[in-house]
Amino acid sequence: MVSLPFYIVDVFAISKYTGNQLAVCTDAQALSTGEMQTIAREINFSETTFILPQQPGIHGYPVRIFTPKKELPFAGHPTIGTAFILQQKIIQQLVSRVNLNLPIGQIPVDISYQEDSIDLLWMSQRPPTFHEFFNPEEVAAMLNISVDDLDDRFPIQSVSTGIAFIIVPLKNQQSLQACLVDVQKCEELTKNTEAKCVLVFCPETHDPENDLCVRVFAHALGVVEDPATGSANGCLAAYLIQYDYFAQPSIDLKVEQGYEIDRPSLLLLKALRDQEVIQVFVGGKVIMVAQGEFVS
Repeated sequence: MVSLPFYIVDVFAISKYTGNQLAVCTDAQALSTGEMQTIAREINFSETTFILPQQPGIHGYPVRIFTPKKELPFAGHPTIGTAFILQQKIIQQLVSRVNLNLPIGQIPVDISYQEDSIDLLWMSQRPPTFHEFFNPEEVAAMLNISVDDLDDRFPIQSVSTGIAFIIVPLKNQQSLQACLVDVQKCEELTKNTEAKCVLVFCPETHDPENDLCVRVFAHALGVVEDPATGSANGCLAAYLIQYDYFAQPSIDLKVEQGYEIDRPSLLLLKALRDQEVIQVFVGGKVIMVAQGEFVS
């Protein structure tokens, strides 16, 4: 009987059983792509990751990421959660950085500690690229809200730091909570664009200590609504700098997500413009929840 060890962690967690669930399968080099996809569908979290050789390759560990529907070249909370498992279960030393070799390239994750326990993990994302603008009336119709709910001081645009998201600025919590994606209209709106998923945000928050509230809809990836999305929030951080949302050359923010689906999450965003390049960092906490094994 062959076993495949796995761990479940909560990423961008406020406490245990909050944040975004992630399953990390270690020692997965014997699995085929189809087997990885089947396991990800069985677990049915937003994403499941697979660590290939447990010894690092060229300065990094090869990792593959799957939603229940497809493989991704990059994703935020899987990168941070997998780095946590690599340090805790494979490296087992107080290293300050873990490098993940993903299909889009190598992504470094920096780790800070309180005594001997991991405190925060910070992911450096790729430089952002800015793509299509979207018609406000079409986006409002797709979200089942009014055009008046949109913050028309800022554009609706596709942004990517590895995966593209449509960034939609809203005025308030009422507008954000009213969003209900019309899947058919979303598919029509995005049929010729790289971005298939949507991030909406507003400056009103559930917790007054936070700066922004976010929701992410990813029907195209098999995820109706994601509780915490590091890749999308990296795109948001770049967008905030690009359009001077806070009228500052750099940002250091607390962003909440997942409240509308009872998985409250906290993401930390840092970004700045260094000459012509926007640098983006996304961080948060990871909490171990469970461990087990698949048998065959």
